[in-house]
Amino acid sequence: MNNIIEIEFLFQYIRPLLEILILSFLIYKTLYYLRGARASFVLAGLVLMLMTMTLIARFLHFDVINGLLDGLWTIIALAVIVIFQPELRRAFAQLGTYAFSTKSKQRESINELVSAADNLSHNKIGALIVVEGKIQMQAIVEDAIELDNKVLAIELESIFFPNAPMHDGAVVIRDNRIIAARAVLPITRDRNIPKRWGTRHRAAIGITEETDAVVLVVSEETGVISVAVRGHLWRNIPFEKLHEVLEILIIRNGSDSEVEKLLGRERL
Repeated sequence: MNNIIEIEFLFQYIRPLLEILILSFLIYKTLYYLRGARASFVLAGLVLMLMTMTLIARFLHFDVINGLLDGLWTIIALAVIVIFQPELRRAFAQLGTYAFSTKSKQRESINELVSAADNLSHNKIGALIVVEGKIQMQAIVEDAIELDNKVLAIELESIFFPNAPMHDGAVVIRDNRIIAARAVLPITRDRNIPKRWGTRHRAAIGITEETDAVVLVVSEETGVISVAVRGHLWRNIPFEKLHEVLEILIIRNGSDSEVEKLLGRERL
């Protein structure tokens, strides 16, 4: 019992010296690690250090350190803003332009799709392009040749070029990126479909019966451009109206009646 009292009495005298040594060590280490360290690692280390020191200081009743730590915690939010100022500015800028940026990228992709469809149609090269909606086709993508390419007309034309390694099957586009080629799509079982329609058109209808995708089809025999959505097909779409049709279905998620009004005819 006397030994414990003597230790506590001695500790009261050495406590100020111990606090000074601890603070000196922490300041030195902080300045040392700040050299060339990335902001994220600096912040993570700072938070971890403050949490550890807060627990220790309160357990050992270090009044001076406790007071300093309380002050540091009140300005930690300001430290985050200062350290991550470029990242925070970029994040707020992206947040403010997210909707505009998404639509802008979608329009760029549609421009490339229309350009590719025009070239493929003139050369009578068959194509089957699936623009994925909210329902993902992960199983189909995993069984295909997975890619991660920007949507470009020249890229699509090279994929569907006759005898090219990936020309057979469908291309899948997700979030304005080509994510798969040579994809095998389910064939529709609808018996009302004209027998003259080929496998591409039947596959386009089949995948839109199961998902909310929009599918662009170019006929190899005739060069006719068609668009499938919600289990139905608009065939022989004029090139000058193709961009608006795709914008209605992909960007605006418009109804069939909007497309029917634009084309002046009903879906097939």
